[in-house]
Parts: sequence; structure tokens; C-alpha cells
Amino acid sequence: MNRITVAVLLTLFLAVTSFAAKQKSVQGADLLFRLESDFAADVAQHGHDAFLTHFAEDGVEIVEAGGIDTKEDMRKQPAWPEGTTLTWTPVKAEMSKSGDLGFTYGNYVFTAKNKDGKLVASYGKYTSIWKKQKDGQWKVLVDMGNDSPDPKTGK
Repeated sequence: MNRITVAVLLTLFLAVTSFAAKQKSVQGADLLFRLESDFAADVAQHGHDAFLTHFAEDGVEIVEAGGIDTKEDMRKQPAWPEGTTLTWTPVKAEMSKSGDLGFTYGNYVFTAKNKDGKLVASYGKYTSIWKKQKDGQWKVLVDMGNDSPDPKTGK
């Protein structure tokens, strides 16, 4: 191989190993913030289907109007209608000492069309409990949210 090819390959190798080391070094609350941010970004881009991919198989959603939806219940829900969005921002995260369980909480905004077809935003607080799975992936074990007043108007 010529020197340029070797230099390019060496540079790519160092970049990949540096990126991998950086990803592995994220731990504790920082890891949970990253997981929650990735979860939110995925849902913002892909909606309801992405929401499901972040749940553990035994994960549940505590529904504000009452009830508990299993992942199987969530799979049966229809895709979100056009214009529906869900965004959220974690404000706190904590990891257990064992490093296999943690929680986040923060604020969310859910936007959907009302009965008149107008997009309306709903505000709230949420909590997610994360659990490290046997395969090493982190998934949501419990997710719950509750409505809050509009932060701008208090209504």
C-alpha cells in the first residue's frame, strides 16, 4: 500500500476507536441523559413506532387517564395522526449504585389536532425508569406523565 492509503486507514481507525471509547465512557446520570435525549430525538423523527422501540419487552406506560399499558397494548395503538408531535427534555437523572437501573424526569410538550382540526399543545411532566437489559442495551421499564398548565399562560 502506498503511504497515503496507510495514513488514511490509520486516521479512520483512530477516529473509530476514539468514538467507541467516548461512547463507553459515558456512565451514570450522563448516560441516562444521553439515553433520554436519543429517545426524544428518535420519537421526534419517527413518532409512535420509535416510542415503542425504546421500551423493554416488559415495559409499561402509566396512562394519565387511568390504567397501565403494556408494550403489547402500545403496539396495538394506531400510528399518530399527521401533525402529532411529542418532545421532551430531561431535567434530572440518577443511576443506581449497581449501574443497571436509573430514572429521568422532565418536561414534555405533546401537540395534536383537536376535534376542530387545529393543532393544540399540551404540557406536562414525565418520569422514565430505565433498566439495563441482559444484552447490555438500556430500555424504558416504566414511563409516566401528567399534564401541567401551559408554562406561558398558567392554564
